[in-house]
Amino acid sequence: MVFSSQIFFFYFLPLALAVYYGLPRRGRHLALTLLSYVFYGWANPLFVVLLLTSTLINYVCGLKIADERLSPGPALPAGQMPDDTVLRRKKFWLVISTVTSLSMLGFFKYFNFTMENYNLLIQWLGLSHLKLETAIRVTLPLGISFYTFHLMSYTIDVYRGQAKVLRNIVDFACYISLFSQLVAGPIIRFREIADQMANRTHTPEKFARGVAFISLGLAKKVLLANPCGKIADVVFDAGSRGVLDAWYGLVAYAFQIYFDFSAYSDMAIGLGLMLGFVFPKNFDSPYLSQSITEFWRRWHISLSTWLRDYLYVPLGGNRKGGWRTYFNLAVVMLLGGLWHGASWNFVIWGGIHGGMLVMERAQGKDAFYRRMPGPLRIAMTFVIVMIAWVFFRAPDLPAAMAYLGSLFGLSALQEGAGLLGGILYQPYYWGTFAVAALIVWGCPQTWDWTRTIPRWKAAAIFVALLTSLAVLMTQSYNPFIYFIF
Repeated sequence: MVFSSQIFFFYFLPLALAVYYGLPRRGRHLALTLLSYVFYGWANPLFVVLLLTSTLINYVCGLKIADERLSPGPALPAGQMPDDTVLRRKKFWLVISTVTSLSMLGFFKYFNFTMENYNLLIQWLGLSHLKLETAIRVTLPLGISFYTFHLMSYTIDVYRGQAKVLRNIVDFACYISLFSQLVAGPIIRFREIADQMANRTHTPEKFARGVAFISLGLAKKVLLANPCGKIADVVFDAGSRGVLDAWYGLVAYAFQIYFDFSAYSDMAIGLGLMLGFVFPKNFDSPYLSQSITEFWRRWHISLSTWLRDYLYVPLGGNRKGGWRTYFNLAVVMLLGGLWHGASWNFVIWGGIHGGMLVMERAQGKDAFYRRMPGPLRIAMTFVIVMIAWVFFRAPDLPAAMAYLGSLFGLSALQEGAGLLGGILYQPYYWGTFAVAALIVWGCPQTWDWTRTIPRWKAAAIFVALLTSLAVLMTQSYNPFIYFIF
C-alpha cells in the first residue's frame, strides 16, 4: 500500500484516523502499530515477520545498553566515566544490534547483487567450475533501508546517551513501524520525536496543516511527478533518441524524482501532524543549490544528516586532516549510493557526488565556479545533478552509457527515433513542464507555504486535493519508484 492510491485515501486513512481518535491516549500507540503492520504487510504479509523480528531484537539490545544493572554499585558522580567493563558490555549489545540490522539489510538487499557479481568475476577469471548456481531469488522487503536506519539510530543514540531508552515495547514498535514514514521516509531519528512519543499535542491548527501537506503532496505526485515520469519512461526505454529528446527526458526524470520524493515526504509530514507528530523538513528547494555541497544540505535532508552523524563523523569527519576528510567524504557517498540500490549504477551515482564534494572541499573559496553569477552556478549544479541521475534511472551500466552518448550526440540514431517527438512534445506535457519549473525555481517549499493558511490558501489546497483525487481515479499510471529501497 502506498499513499498515492485509492485504497489508502478512501479506506485506510479514514479508518486509521477514526480508530486513532476514537481510542483513549493509552491505546493509540498499539492501534497505530497494528494499523502500520496492516499497511506494511498489504503487499506481502511475510514482510511483517521481518519487521517484527528486527523490532524485538533491537528493543532488547536497547534495554541492555541502557539497563542500570550494567553499572554495579551506586550511581557515579557527575563527570566520572563508568569502568571499562561496563563500556564493553554496552558496546557488545550495540554491536549485536548493529550487526543484526545490517546483516538483515545486507542479505535481503544485496544477496542477488553479490551472487551475480561473484559469478561474473569467476567467469571472467576462467574459473566457471566455481560458479555458484542457486535457485534462490531474494525478494527485497519494502522500506527495509529506511527502518534499518531508524533501528540503528535508536540504539546508537541510546548508547551515546543522546536518547532515553523506550521500555514500553508497544511504544518502540510504534516508532519503528509508524506507517506515515515506513516505506519512503523521511528517516526519523528517535531523539527527534522521543518527547512526542511520551507527550504530544493534538490541535485543529496542526491537523489542518497536516491536511494541507497531504493535499499538496498528492498534487505533486499525481499532477506533476507522474506526467514527468511518463516522459522519462518513454525516453529512457527508447532504443534510440536524439540529443534534444535525451535532454528532455533527463529533465523530466529530474522533475519526476524530486516531485515524487518530496511528495511522499510532504504526505509523511502531513500524516504525522494529523497524528500529533512534528517531523523535520526533508527538502529545501534542492534545485536552487549553487554547489553539490549545498545540494546535499537541501536534498533528502534526513538521509544526508544521518550519514553525516552516524558515518562521516565516526570515520573522523574533517578532524584528521585534508586527505582523510576527502577519503571520508568519498566513502560516505559511495556507501550512500549503495544504500539506494544494489547496482553498480548507484555506486557510480554516489561516486559522482562524492567526487564533486571532494573537489569542492579541496578548492574551498577558490572553486572556479564560485566566480560565476548565481544563476549560472545554479544551472551548472543542476546539470551535474542531472548527469548523475542518468545512472540512478538507467536499468544497468550499458544503458546508462548509451544514454550519456545520446545526451552528447555520440550515439547513432536508429530508424524510428524521430517518432519520439510525436509522443513527447504535446501541449499537456509542455504545460506540466512549465508548472514544474515554476514550482522548482520560483515557489516556496510546502513547509514554509503552510505555516499560515488563510482562506485563499485553503481554497487552493482544496482544489488541488479534488483535482488530484479525480486524476488518481481516472489514470492507471502511478508508479512507486522506491521499491528498491
